[in-house]
Amino acid sequence: MKIRPLYDRVVVRRKEEEETTAGGILLPGSAKEKPNQGEVIAVGEGKVLDNGEVRPLAVKVGDRVVFGQYAGSNTIEVDGEKLIIMGESEIFAIVE
Repeated sequence: MKIRPLYDRVVVRRKEEEETTAGGILLPGSAKEKPNQGEVIAVGEGKVLDNGEVRPLAVKVGDRVVFGQYAGSNTIEVDGEKLIIMGESEIFAIVE
């Protein structure tokens, strides 16, 4: 199944959660923090401006992005994979 977000929405695959700390301590599931990085899987057409023009998004498929820990509260499952749908404004940066 494919997914195509609308307008200025972006679909992101969250980076895997860390299993251990930097010191080597194994973390149980409840102690793990959700990563704030991921890979862009799909992007919408762009943001519709007040004058009717469409501004394309600054991110593209394949970009690694940084977003807030609580960004993208819309989580869906597509082909057994959990994905996040968020607005472009919730993305802080592109990691190059």
